[in-house]
Amino acid sequence: MGERLRLAVGVMGNVASMLLYAAPMLTFSRVMKKKNIEGFSCVPYVLALFNCCLYTWYGLPIVSYKWEDFPVVTINGIGILLEISFILIYFWFSSTKGKKEVAKMVVPIILICVATGIISTFVFHEHRRRKVFVGSIGLVASIAMYASPLVVVRQVIKTKSVEFMPFYLSLFSFLASGLWMAYGLLSHDLFLASPNMVGTPLCILQLILYFKYRKNPVKELEPQKWPDLEYNDDKLKQEFKLEEKKDQSMLVVTENLSTKT
Repeated sequence: MGERLRLAVGVMGNVASMLLYAAPMLTFSRVMKKKNIEGFSCVPYVLALFNCCLYTWYGLPIVSYKWEDFPVVTINGIGILLEISFILIYFWFSSTKGKKEVAKMVVPIILICVATGIISTFVFHEHRRRKVFVGSIGLVASIAMYASPLVVVRQVIKTKSVEFMPFYLSLFSFLASGLWMAYGLLSHDLFLASPNMVGTPLCILQLILYFKYRKNPVKELEPQKWPDLEYNDDKLKQEFKLEEKKDQSMLVVTENLSTKT
């Protein structure tokens, strides 16, 4: 009975996580339509990729015992494909500075995942130790993933608008977090349960903010989120030229008055 319940919760967790990973499709269809990333942040998708990579490795027989965590492998494997797709779309429509910011986040994460795989395979020779090592890193990644939408919370509070905090992303985060917390508790696996104990309250906070500000009108963001040095340089040159013209005009007026006197 206990094993069946655990499997059932794992299947429901897979469904909720699938909805969570697929939810940004609406956001990125909008990005592709407008060919502009607008005010959306790439941080949640990069951290989700980090989480999926680590927990896919965690559930494989190399780390876990046989296929005891098969539901963890399936959903996180799908998550890797989806998150890579979203990050590539974001990268394509970003400005030059935005592309650099994405690269700065993605490259270290890839290196950490590769290093984790190598160390867990060749340094640790027991499943238990491998699970502790990979699970500890996955714990941090999972908490970061659930907390990542809080990056836009400041913006939501400041603008009193939920334009850039998608409702379905917060809702499915809450469902997935709650179900995987239950799965981890039923499996007596703290590395699956613990991050979701943190993630569930954070998701509830996002939902509270959404329902508080959802009826407020959308406020337009500043047209230039990132400083444009070339634009600012030209602007300064124009202002400098205007100042020169004003000085020359004042000099002419002064000379005329002196001549008349």
